[in-house]
Amino acid sequence: MPFRSIDPFRGELHESFPELDSHGLDLALAQAGRAAGLWAATPMAERALALRRLGTELRSQAPRLALLAALEMGKPVRQGRAEVEKCAWACDHYAVHAAAMLAPEAIETEAVRSYVRFDPLGVVLAIMPWNFPFWQVFRFAVPALAAGNVALLKHAPNVPRCALEIERLVSLAGVVEGGLQALFVSTQTTGELIAHPVVKAVTFTGSTRAGAEIAAQAGRALKKSVLELGGSDPFLVRADADIPAVARAATQARVQNAGQSCIAAKRFVVAHELADAFVEAFRRELEGLRVGDPQREETDVGPLAREDLLLTLDAQVRRSVDAGAKLVTGGRRLPGPGFFYAPTLLDGVAPGMPVADEETFGPVAAVMRVKDDEEAVAIANASEYGLGASVWSRDTHAAEALAARIESGSVFVNGMVKSDPRLPFGGIKHSGYGRELSVHGLREFVNVKTVWVGRPDA
Repeated sequence: MPFRSIDPFRGELHESFPELDSHGLDLALAQAGRAAGLWAATPMAERALALRRLGTELRSQAPRLALLAALEMGKPVRQGRAEVEKCAWACDHYAVHAAAMLAPEAIETEAVRSYVRFDPLGVVLAIMPWNFPFWQVFRFAVPALAAGNVALLKHAPNVPRCALEIERLVSLAGVVEGGLQALFVSTQTTGELIAHPVVKAVTFTGSTRAGAEIAAQAGRALKKSVLELGGSDPFLVRADADIPAVARAATQARVQNAGQSCIAAKRFVVAHELADAFVEAFRRELEGLRVGDPQREETDVGPLAREDLLLTLDAQVRRSVDAGAKLVTGGRRLPGPGFFYAPTLLDGVAPGMPVADEETFGPVAAVMRVKDDEEAVAIANASEYGLGASVWSRDTHAAEALAARIESGSVFVNGMVKSDPRLPFGGIKHSGYGRELSVHGLREFVNVKTVWVGRPDA
């Protein structure tokens, strides 16, 4: 299976890369095994220095990397530069804080000394998606490398050049040779990698269906796994919300990265008292977006990454309208080359409609009207997903009370859901398990080892 880079703006093949053969894979696994031992033995101060260099390289090359993301998956270059900067921020954060996060923790017992230490597991297989081709990888890789692990990267087939750039940057920063290797391998070979004795753990970001299969494969091999899967994040708008400000936030939360984000707001759960005004303000914001060439600085919304994604999204919208949703704006593929879908707003959405029950991966917003907070929480929780949520209100105490009742890995009050190196990130239910980022993410791929020291004359 070739790994193909197709420009989603023009729909044209940009580059193609062959699949790694069995000999090349054997060499990569052997190198990863050697690298794991060397990197684990590298002092934390040297690892931190490598992370600092990696952050510096990312910042210096951000314009070129953003252009590459635009060419491979259609991200507007302004958003691409912000993504690369976020990767650099993660490097800086762990360069400063990882030593403290990994320091042994003393626990008082009857022993002379007893403590917990955090040792690297070794080689971690990372199976990553295309929608944030740099951040999704660095979100895992930076804390994993800081902890002394090394990585094998099986990136999405449509962003092969991004994968190679990540490998090059990690090497350039001075991480041990083979510390992160990009592997162009098939889904079948990926399953074999999970079972391979060199690989000690696996992390996956992607669809719920694929995540369930990867979890099963890791379980059969008795290996640790972390899954960050799909989402259908609710965006709760209480009756006292500031409509213009919330409509602007809703637009950014829904259409950033052309709506191709697991933590994008997808279900807009709105108090009926202000629903008409909110829908009108939301419509104006969506219709004011600049859709076009992702390489142009003024572009707000680029194309979807692949044509099959566009066709799936369009089918979800059409089926929802047929089921009774009201099309307010958009709802169509835009004419011309490329994989463009008009920013779309649906009102009167109800449970049972595709845009309410399924994950929509594109610029489609579904408004669900509710009579009160109780119904809002019920709608928010009536989903198989549980990744993120947000609550918008002038009464932050009431909003926090709702946040405590929402079933998700994170809830943001008066802010759009985002990942942050300082905070744990991950979901519950069909959105996965385990955490990335913060101290919790760094400790996902370590051996939490108890050391108990008794008296020599015992």
